[in-house]
Amino acid sequence: MSDANGTHGAHGPDRPNPEQDLSAANLPGRRGQGGEEIRVQRGMFGANNGGDTSGYGGLVRSVRLPGPASRPYGGWFDEVADELEGALEEQGLLPENAIEKTVVDRDELTFHIEREHLVRVARTLRDDPALRFELCTGVSGVHYPNDKGRELHAVYHLRSITHNRLIRLEVSAPDTDPHVPSLVDVYPTNDWHERETYDFFGIVFDGHPALTRIMMPDDWQGHPQRKDYPLGGIPVEYKGAQIPAPDQRRSYS
Repeated sequence: MSDANGTHGAHGPDRPNPEQDLSAANLPGRRGQGGEEIRVQRGMFGANNGGDTSGYGGLVRSVRLPGPASRPYGGWFDEVADELEGALEEQGLLPENAIEKTVVDRDELTFHIEREHLVRVARTLRDDPALRFELCTGVSGVHYPNDKGRELHAVYHLRSITHNRLIRLEVSAPDTDPHVPSLVDVYPTNDWHERETYDFFGIVFDGHPALTRIMMPDDWQGHPQRKDYPLGGIPVEYKGAQIPAPDQRRSYS
């Protein structure tokens, strides 16, 4: 059954996608057509055999990465972008060869950097007097299994104490070659952060002084925060009852 806008009802075989269907604009999470769609999520928890008892089985949403922004970016974002590009040119490096794209999303500025130029870009951001991003507050890992050829992402948060500004750098690597240059020589505080990201996501930071696990045992198999990591676990005992481990509970897929 279709409504007045020609879309199927909430219980019809083709449920509306709030990311693409204007008739579903009253639903949360709509980001429009911007960015790059890497997958379409159906349901909340990945159930595909009718076993979703959460009440979110009819949810349909696009998972998108924000696309490149166009100038003017607004505020001081243009000043930082101009200064970074100019500083790279002075070093004989074309900005477009180092900066894959510049994203402004949710009032945050992110430079997506080609991994082979990451160290030079970071050092430029730290040392250039007009930039002075003296502090890296850490690196976070992200795993997008459906983002083919760039499944692993490393995200760096840089702060300029001099200018009171905050930006991000993002680098991607494929599952088949999960290598990213280490920034410990530029930002020594990244030492343990890179170890944690390696431990949980399997990103190998080339040049790190001692890239070993920091949370899991040294002989642990796999990287626990990857989306394809099995649940595993141990049973939990209560008085008069026992809850089986997650991988022994009802299968959802």
